[in-house]
Amino acid sequence: MRLRVEFTTEPFDLDEVPGHAQVAREVMEAADLDAVDVGPFGNTVEGRADAVLTAVDGLLRKSLEAGATRISLQVNVVTEAGR
Repeated sequence: MRLRVEFTTEPFDLDEVPGHAQVAREVMEAADLDAVDVGPFGNTVEGRADAVLTAVDGLLRKSLEAGATRISLQVNVVTEAGR
């Protein structure tokens, strides 16, 4: 099974990347994922279910430790034909 996760961390800061957002990016970029797309208002990662779920665990733990006050996640199963 493949998963796609969209996530945001808060609080937002439009002037500079908050520490919790940087930590989230580092966790996802270090994970064994097939795709990582990081943007200013949302982030998307995709890969094998086990790799994605492990990365999400790290994202939640480390981002909260780094000061995130809210993390929003959307998890979708990716199908071969419909993506």
